This record gives sequence, structure tokens and C-alpha cells, in this order.
Amino acid sequence: MKRLLSLVLLASLFSAPIAHSAPKKIAVKPMQFLTTIGSPEEVSGAVTSGKSIIVFGTKSSKAYARAIDTTGKELWNLSLDQSAASIATAAAVDSVGDIWIAGATPMAMGLIPPSTATPLNPDNAVIPPSVFVGDLHAVTIWKISAAGSLIFTNTLPTSNVLFPTAITVDKTGASVVGIMATDKGNAGFLANADTAGVFSKLLQIGVSSTTADAVVRHSDGTFTVAGSSSETLAGKKLAGITDGVLVKVSKALKITSVVRSSVAKGKRIWNSASNSLLLSGEVSAAGKTETAVTKFSIAYAPTWTYRFPSTGPAVIGSANQTFFISTAAISQLIWSPKSPTPLLLTFDSKGVIAAADSAPAGQREVLSVLNSKELGVLALTSSAESVSIFTPNPR
Repeated sequence: MKRLLSLVLLASLFSAPIAHSAPKKIAVKPMQFLTTIGSPEEVSGAVTSGKSIIVFGTKSSKAYARAIDTTGKELWNLSLDQSAASIATAAAVDSVGDIWIAGATPMAMGLIPPSTATPLNPDNAVIPPSVFVGDLHAVTIWKISAAGSLIFTNTLPTSNVLFPTAITVDKTGASVVGIMATDKGNAGFLANADTAGVFSKLLQIGVSSTTADAVVRHSDGTFTVAGSSSETLAGKKLAGITDGVLVKVSKALKITSVVRSSVAKGKRIWNSASNSLLLSGEVSAAGKTETAVTKFSIAYAPTWTYRFPSTGPAVIGSANQTFFISTAAISQLIWSPKSPTPLLLTFDSKGVIAAADSAPAGQREVLSVLNSKELGVLALTSSAESVSIFTPNPR
């Protein structure tokens, strides 16, 4: 009898309706304007070191770096290279506050000593010789102290015109990724340097239509390169028009696996990645453009993912933020922009949106999200006239 009564009670519990309150929508808070840091033509980006904001880029065809405070007051200004032309395109800060800037310099007139490094080329692409004297064929790293002193400059000459897109630094060295010209189009590349900035060999990724846009250095000495490709990589064939790709690279600079993210008859690109493999990028198909945000496991299995209507490109901030230009309502937010508007989303450990902050409309591009112990969260955007920094208001 007790067993029968228990079963009846359990059945009544399962059949009784259970009321669930609808998830509360999150209000989007406007960010506070901090300062402008230059024009889009001259500013590539910024990083933070202590209480300073380090702005880097190219002015009058010369790579530069300068430090400012939060009011925009300049603390120091440094010309990075004396070549006929040079560019500074990416930067990272190490654990002691030194700034590592990646860019490209020419190989003209014997300015750069010859290298014994031979590029690795697993796809057997033909690497063409230099066409123009003074073209930017050398991957370059400048290391600068927080006080603005140039610690060293190191270069890796190649036979290709190239453009570094990202750099990351840890206690054992630095990794630079980017895009390089080939006789068939463009390929991605990965170049590693030790703590003294001395480069090892360069790995070419792809032959004709591949980009490398972000890189993660793992504690076991391997690397993840994120970007896009419209060609077969390591035996993995193209699925869409362009696929987002995650490329696993061994300590010996061998490609060990490729995972493709695709959309039918469309394009995908991974623009940015965190050390914990939170990735963001653009999706374009059937006349619709979105930002994809996906958390991957170390085996590249997706843990959670979102797609948001946007202008496309997006950047990752720390391990739980993404920044993009939103173009439509998002169901989890009290949000319906009348025009494209920069939106910073913060996720909790399970991938639930925990906070949302917006910069003013009229910004045409998001550049980066910086997380500083001293300065808090800084969001960089670019309008037609200037590059600006915004910071979330306290909650």
C-alpha cells in the first residue's frame, strides 16, 4: 500500500504544472567616453601597462608607439624604426609590463642581417622572390619598457610581403600571426620568438586563400591559430565559400589538425580568440550578416555559442567578453538599436549573458577590449574621424 501511495504521489507531482518565470532581460548601459587617441589612418590599436595606455600604429609611413594617461596626456613617444617604411599592427603586454609590438619592415639595402631560418611550407607553395626593393618582407618585434625605452628590435626576413595581425606573449616567448602574399593569392603565417625576441622558423598556413587572425599559446608548447580559409587545409576541404578555421600547431611547428566552421553558400571568419578559446568572428550568408561567439574546449568541441545580428567583425576581451557592432534586437537584452551601435557583452562561466554595455552610434569599427587591473575595462572603437576609448559605467 505504501508503494502504491508513493507511486500515486510521484505521478501527481510529475503531472502538476510547474510555473517558470521568464528570464529577466538585461538592460544595456551606455559606456562613458574616456578620450580619443588619434586618427584611424594612424592608429592600429592600444594596450595597457600599469596606469598607462600604449597607443601604436603607423604615422608618415613609420611605426611608432606612445603612452598616454586616461585624460589623453602624452607621457612618451617613440619612433620604432628608421627604415624607409615600417608598420606596427599588433601589440601585447607581458607579466612585468613590457610592451611587445609586432609589425613589418623592409629588407632593402642590407638593413636587415641575413637569416638562416627556412620557412616551413607544408602545402608546398611556391614562395616568390621580392618584387620591390623596400617592400615589407620582414616580421618585426619591438620590445619596449613601460617607461618608453626600446629594449630590443628583432626581425625575421621572408621572401613575401606580409601583414602581422596579432601577437601574444607568455613567460616563454611570443607568437605572431598574420597574412602573407603568395604567387597564388595569400596565406596565413605563424612566427615564434623566445624571450629575447629571437625568431625560430616561420610556418606558412595555406597556399592561396587563407588568413591567420589570432593565436593562442598553450602551456604544453602547442599553438592554436584562428582565421579563415577558402582552400583545403591539412586534408580538410572547404565547406562554404569561406570557412572559419582553427589550426592546431605542434611544438615542432607542424599542423596536426584543422577544424572548420562553415555556413552553406556563405563566409565565416574567426577574428579574435582568448587564451581559454572563446572565439568571435563574422558570418555572412543569404544577405544576412552576424557575429558568432563560441566557447571551444581544448579539443575544439563547441561548449556554447551565439549569433547576433551585426556588421560582422568582432573582438574578444579577456576570457568572457565580446565586442561588436550590433544592428538589431537581441532577445536576452532590452535592446533595439536604431542604427549600428557598438555593443560589449560579458558572459558568465556557463555562457549566459551577464552584462551589456554600449558605445555611441556612429562608430564604424570595433578595435579591441582591454582589461586592466589599474584602469578597468577599456573599449576601443573607430569612427570616420578618430579612434576613441570608452569604459563601462559602474554597476
